[in-house]
Amino acid sequence: MQPILADHPSLRLRRLRRTPALRDLVQETRLSVADLIWPVFLCDGEGEERPVASMPGVNRLSVDRVVRAAEKAAMLGIPALCLFPYTDPDLRTEACEEAWNPENLANRAIRAIKAAVPELAVMTDIALDPYNANGHDGLVRDGVILNDETVEALVRMALAQAEAGADILGPSDMMDGRIGAIRRALEAAGHRDVAIMSYAAKYASAFYGPFRDAVGASGRLVGDKKTYQMNPANSDEALRLVARDLSEGADMVMVKPGMPYLDICRRVKDAYGAPTFAYQVSGEYAMIRAAALNGWFDGEAAMLESLAAFKRAGCDGILTYFAPEAARILRG
Repeated sequence: MQPILADHPSLRLRRLRRTPALRDLVQETRLSVADLIWPVFLCDGEGEERPVASMPGVNRLSVDRVVRAAEKAAMLGIPALCLFPYTDPDLRTEACEEAWNPENLANRAIRAIKAAVPELAVMTDIALDPYNANGHDGLVRDGVILNDETVEALVRMALAQAEAGADILGPSDMMDGRIGAIRRALEAAGHRDVAIMSYAAKYASAFYGPFRDAVGASGRLVGDKKTYQMNPANSDEALRLVARDLSEGADMVMVKPGMPYLDICRRVKDAYGAPTFAYQVSGEYAMIRAAALNGWFDGEAAMLESLAAFKRAGCDGILTYFAPEAARILRG
């Protein structure tokens, strides 16, 4: 719909920008604490908070400390945490068996958080890279990432996380058919109420570097992930992937990374109307944080502007490492 515009001076668009009250009255996009999911990194030990060098202000947390983080999130009104483990290098194998160990780091953290803060939603990551000796999201044979064999492993991983009490499973691996396989397995095992947020449009991006440092995968990665993650030049393909994952049983879909792909967020939301999320990934966080620490711009203003952009592009929520900081500001 095209607006009907009068001529100047009958129309002065600046009238509604004159005061904070007027600007607030006509603001089109609203960002709230309820839009935020806080990704957190896990590590073994007790009382541990280990800084991630490439993500200033972000730490790997031991299970007892992640429970404290969960309590803080609930106090701030953040509705969900998403867990990413840093697995002991001795437990990383080519078969990735630790991924579905009921007592692995992620599953222990799920149980601890749900025991302490049951009202907080716990989201998990389903991909093999934190457990894989070669850093890939899938099983590898002769340099080839195996699809169907990986899906079988992901199903086992998903069932272990659901059994531990996860509320939302986040398959981030980009294997074909994994959403349908996980959904069928959850139904068969009686986990009918466990939600799936599919990383449906996940691009082979340069913006993941600090994350791979945080989970200890960067030094292990052999080759690249371009045979299973999306080509950054493609847009229509994202819609095909989202349609497939929704048809297979995804409850929510995600675009990753976030800001470089706001056009994809808008296309997905307009095309399907499904709950659509974006991940403001580690590289995006690191850029904003580094520029702010160097005094190159107002970090708080840039953070809030970046988060509002996701809402403006049609996202229902955002995974962001800024979640607790943004929540404090939004709560006044």
